[in-house]
Amino acid sequence: MKKVFITVLAASILYSCGPKVNDLATNLPVNANVDLVNVQNDKIKVEVDPGRFTSTTVNFYIPKTVPGTYSNNDYGQFIDNFRAFDYEGNLLQSNRIDKNTWQIPDAAKLDKVTYWVNDSFDTETQMDEAVFSPAGTNIEANTNFFLNLHMLVGYFDNLEQRPYQISFTHPNGFVASTSLPKIASKDERANTDTFYATRYFEVTDNPVMYSKLDSETFTVNNIEVTLSVYSPNNIYKASDIKDDMERMMKAQKTFLGDINATKNYHILLYLSTGEDDDATGFGALEHHTSTTVVLPEAMPKDALTESMIDVVSHEFFHIVTPLSVHSEEVHYFNYNAPEMSEHLWMYEGVTEYFANLFQIQQGLISNEEFYNRINEKVESAKNYDDNMSFTMMSKNILEEPYKSNYINVYQKGALIGMCVDIIIREQSNGEKGILWLMKQLSEKYGKDRPFKDDAIIDEIVSLTYPEVGQFFTKHVIGDTPIDYTEFLNKVGLEFASRMQETGYLMNGQIPYIDVTPGSKEIFIRKTKLNSFLTDLGIQGGDIIQSINGTAYNLDNIREMVIGSFGWQPDQDITFVVKRDGKEITLKGNTKTPMAEATSIVEDIKASEKQITLRNAWMKN
Repeated sequence: MKKVFITVLAASILYSCGPKVNDLATNLPVNANVDLVNVQNDKIKVEVDPGRFTSTTVNFYIPKTVPGTYSNNDYGQFIDNFRAFDYEGNLLQSNRIDKNTWQIPDAAKLDKVTYWVNDSFDTETQMDEAVFSPAGTNIEANTNFFLNLHMLVGYFDNLEQRPYQISFTHPNGFVASTSLPKIASKDERANTDTFYATRYFEVTDNPVMYSKLDSETFTVNNIEVTLSVYSPNNIYKASDIKDDMERMMKAQKTFLGDINATKNYHILLYLSTGEDDDATGFGALEHHTSTTVVLPEAMPKDALTESMIDVVSHEFFHIVTPLSVHSEEVHYFNYNAPEMSEHLWMYEGVTEYFANLFQIQQGLISNEEFYNRINEKVESAKNYDDNMSFTMMSKNILEEPYKSNYINVYQKGALIGMCVDIIIREQSNGEKGILWLMKQLSEKYGKDRPFKDDAIIDEIVSLTYPEVGQFFTKHVIGDTPIDYTEFLNKVGLEFASRMQETGYLMNGQIPYIDVTPGSKEIFIRKTKLNSFLTDLGIQGGDIIQSINGTAYNLDNIREMVIGSFGWQPDQDITFVVKRDGKEITLKGNTKTPMAEATSIVEDIKASEKQITLRNAWMKN
């Protein structure tokens, strides 16, 4: 629909039965004003002026979902006191159609709309399905404003392709960190910044953080990178992690070579106190020229640095896909009735694969560490439906049962990228790989030219080899599980078994527990359990009611997991679980938990051909 609006613009002005605008030809911007000074109960006021409508009813929307989140979050639920006004300042009728839509019947008189936006960080622990913190908003008067603009600024019918001017009135001494270009404005108010977006997508794609920011800037080849940090207790400064970020991103750019999708990049790091009214969803959200990161302020520096390298390296590689290579569903994203792309294996899977591959190719990690990372993804992928078509899952990722398999895009999705890489390496005698493929696609498409969703795999096959097509047909479009042994054998690697110590409720980064979607119940995953859980009589599917008399659910799951790290061997322990609708009491002892584990090792019998291919794959 958006594409049609662009290509038949003249016809839409004459014949559309929707809202009509008399200034479309001049492409005048939609103006939005955000007041960060007069904050009330962690709410900020927003005003949006769309220009003049000449007739009929018009709808105003706050997004239901946005690119990169792969979930319906109904951001309109954070909007209060929506009002529409005419040119005399009189209140107009407006009707809330659903959580994210307001209808204004007399659009010809509409001058502007105003509303208040709530802080999402405050409510995370109170919601069944909270907004992921890096996609949310923090509003702390005179302290910090962590702003994803899809929660602040909405859009009107058929105006998504219009430019936006967004003005922020901010407290004294506050500075904005954002990739949005700042423009000179006729607004003479003190402490007001005005930014420009060429269309609504750029509004949603460019977060802003306002505070008395601590920032560091460095250059990676021809990309200017700004790292901005908010640490509420001043535990960390941008200078503490700048060198590690610079080293890592320079290695990424060396890996990418001549892919240049942006001239500037912003990293917005918010460090949370971890309290009930602060962010608890830790991780990052990609944007085309920036990333938002939320991590605990209490993390030791080494752990913080490791986490930043992990999440930022992933997000930065999104400048390849979906920035340079993406489908029409991404380019013309429908925020309130989204059609999802089939290619999460590419957007998230290949991106996650690159985030690990570049580290071995650029000498940042050892061979053994690289093998361990691959092995962890193989083991983690076992917790999800391995018989599910990956393209089908991607297309329907907002719905069950596909939604609960989303995390597998970072596990099996990355392994799909690895297998395709190895196939291309094998067929090209080591000369080409999946990075070469993505460069070819980037040159053809780029950020302003999307591909057809149902045609890209055929195009990939035409650029590469029939064996790539056979793999996609069987394992990505099809639902046949991948035999990773087959692909690792091509590069002289194999799986080996051993017994290793685990945590009581965690096996490294992989939990033995999970939460039932739509409820707060904690259940035991149906996977191979460690000796502690097995000896206690725990079974996959058991729902945990209490441990040593303390009841647990989603609300206090962190306390349960953190508490388990303090359990000592040979202590008495009692689990109460629900199994088949009946409560069962299980008593035992906290013996040291052990589990059979696999590892990936180099095959001592590998041929010269296998070793040569391995070196081309990992070092070229």
